Amino acid sequence: MLALAWRNLWRQRRRSLTSLGAVAFVVCLSLLYYSIGGAAVNSMYRNLTHSTGQVQVHVEGYRDLRDFSAALIRDAARAESTAQSAAGEGLVIGVLDVPGLLIHGDRSRALALSGRQWPDALRASYLRQNPLEGTFVRPGDTGSVVLGRSLATALDVHIGDEVVMYAPGTEGFGAGSFTVTGLVDVLDPNLASRTALVSLAAAQELAAPDAVSRLEVHFPDVNRVQEDVVSADTAERLRRALPGLSVESWRELSPMLVRVLDSIRPVMALVTVIFFILAGLLVVNSIYLGMIERIREFGVLMSLGASGRRVMGLITLESMLLCSAGAVLGAAAGLPLVGLLARGFTIPGLEQYYASFGMDPVFYASIHPSEVAFAILFALGTGVLAALWPASLASRLEPVEAMRFTA
Repeated sequence: MLALAWRNLWRQRRRSLTSLGAVAFVVCLSLLYYSIGGAAVNSMYRNLTHSTGQVQVHVEGYRDLRDFSAALIRDAARAESTAQSAAGEGLVIGVLDVPGLLIHGDRSRALALSGRQWPDALRASYLRQNPLEGTFVRPGDTGSVVLGRSLATALDVHIGDEVVMYAPGTEGFGAGSFTVTGLVDVLDPNLASRTALVSLAAAQELAAPDAVSRLEVHFPDVNRVQEDVVSADTAERLRRALPGLSVESWRELSPMLVRVLDSIRPVMALVTVIFFILAGLLVVNSIYLGMIERIREFGVLMSLGASGRRVMGLITLESMLLCSAGAVLGAAAGLPLVGLLARGFTIPGLEQYYASFGMDPVFYASIHPSEVAFAILFALGTGVLAALWPASLASRLEPVEAMRFTA
C-alpha cells in the first residue's frame, strides 16, 4: 500500500510538487514565525527582569504609601542576608530610590536618584544594552554619578562636571554633590531623561542610612520565559523567610505585560492554523483530482475484493505521504534559518520603535521543541483532514459504475 500510494502521487508530478511545496513553505514559515514571536516574548521578559529582577521585596502596602520613610526596608544588611539565604543561586541586591531635585547651574530636573548594587553580571548586561561613555558606578563610591545622555543634555552637563542632588524630607544629609563620571545612552527614551545612577552607599548617605526601597532577586542566566522555573518558588521561600514584607514575582509586578506575553502564543497558533488551512486547500485539490483520474482503477480494485475502507486508507495514505514529505522539507529549511536568526537580527527601520517600548532592537530567535512538534504534527493533521472528503467519495463507489467512468 505504501509503495502504491507513493507511485500514485508522482503520476501528476507538477501537481504533487506544488502541494508538497505549499506544505513545506507553511511549515518553514511557521517555524520562523514561532521563533520571531519567541524572540519578541523573550526580549520583553529579558528587558523587564534585567532591570527589575525576577522577584522583588517591599514593605507591605508600598504602592499606597506616599511618605518616603514609610516605604523603607530597615536594617537592610540583615534583610539582604536573609533574602540571599532563601534565594539560593539568585543575586539579591538592594535598591534605594531617592526622590529629589538634580541641579546644575541654573538648570534642574525632578527625578528619583537610583542607588543600587551592581554585581558584575548585572553591570555587564546593563552596559550591553545601554552604551557608556566614561566610567560606570563603582561600589562604595559616594561621590560620583552616571547620567542618561538626554538628562545630561537637559542640564548642560559633561563628564567631570559637578551636580547637586537635593532630597528634602529624607533621613540622610538631604543634599549632596556628585561628580559626573559617565554618560549612558539609555535604550528606553522614556527613561533617558530620568536616569541618574549612584552606588547604594551614596544613596543611603544622602537619604536613608542602612535602608533600601526594595530588594531585587536576579537570575542573570535566565533569559527566556520558558527557562524561568525559579521565580515562583523563590518568591514563596522569601515570603516564609521575610514575614511582614511584601514579596512579588515579576508576574505579579507586571500583570499587564504578563497578559501581553500570554496572548502572543495563542495568536501565533491561530495564524498558523490559517496558514495550514490555505495549504490544506491545495492538498485537497491535488488529492481530489487524483481520485477523479483513478475512479476506474478504484472500481477494478473493489471488484477484486478491496473494501471501501481499504480504498479510503490508500487515499489518506497518499495525502499523509505528501504532507509528511512537505513537513520534513519545511523543517529542514526552517530550522537552519532559525539557527541563523538566533545569533541576533534587527528589523530595519523599526529600531527606534522597539526602543520606545524599552525593548532591545536586536532580537534573538527562539523556538521551543514543542512548537517544532506542533508545526509538524499540524502538517500531518492537515494531510488527514485534506483526504477525508476525497477518500469518503472513493469509498462509496460502486465497482461496475466506477469501471465505466470516464474522466
